[in-house]
Parts: sequence; C-alpha cells; structure tokens
Amino acid sequence: MSERKERPLLFLDVDGPLLPFGGDCLQRKPSGTATDAHLTRLDPRVGPRLAALPCELIWATTWEDEANAHIAPRLGLPPLPVVHWPEPSGAREREDRWYGLHWKTRTLAAWADGRPFVWVHDEITDADQDWVSTHHCAPALLRRIASSHGLTDADFAVLDRWLRTM
Repeated sequence: MSERKERPLLFLDVDGPLLPFGGDCLQRKPSGTATDAHLTRLDPRVGPRLAALPCELIWATTWEDEANAHIAPRLGLPPLPVVHWPEPSGAREREDRWYGLHWKTRTLAAWADGRPFVWVHDEITDADQDWVSTHHCAPALLRRIASSHGLTDADFAVLDRWLRTM
C-alpha cells in the first residue's frame, strides 16, 4: 500500500498580501460602510488563483475567524482552517526581538508540524527565513509580499513553481 502524500500548506496573511496598502488599490471607488470600503481593495481574481495552487490554504492572520466571514466569500474561497495565535509570553517576545523574528514565525512552523509550507506575508525578514530553515525539518518558502501591491503575477509564478516541486 502506498502512503498518501499530504499537500504542502500555504499560510495566508490578509493585510498587505490580500488587502494592499497602496498603489492602484487606493484608486478603487469605495462604497458602503467603512469596513466595506476597506474590503474593496480585495481583488476577486486572487481567490481562484489561490484555489488553483497545489496546496492546502490556511488563514495566518490576525483576522483569524473573521477572515472566513469577510475575506473568503469576497474571494470566492470556501472557509479555510485558521491559525489561532497563542497568548504572547514575555520571555518568548524578548527572544524573538533579539533574533529579529516576526511574532508569527514560531507558531507557523509548529502548526506545519513537519509539513512543507509557504508563508506569504509583508513583514518576513531574513531572520525568519534563517530560523525556519534551522528549526523546521521540511522545506519552507517564506515569500515577502510588497504591501503596496499585494500578491502579484510574479508572486503566483514563484508559489506555483515551488509548490509543484513538493
């Protein structure tokens, strides 16, 4: 009997990668409530592109469950699993600051639990990449996204190519 290979994970941040902070996204005409106006920056074409990637999509955002309520439907995505962030500890925060780690890094590596993963975020640094490559036993791609543009064609090309090698 052959062992079923689990698909790689793709951890999605919302603010920056999906809700850009600048560029053309600010030119769209807002309508409705302030929340609705904020969400007009979502590009509905991104959802099908994410869904077509050979991976399991996971919300890795401070939006947590609200991402399924407000973001997923606007992108045409089904409800996705959600990373729930642990309460910060003073010792861990000091250590992360010393290393220059993003506060999400350790949690995502632990959540992946030895599976290959991609993390798209606008605040990833070399320190995060170094920590993951040292402390996570499977391949990982940490893709920094320009928060002024969100996910681009070039980002999708890199993600698709990397995921297809897993």
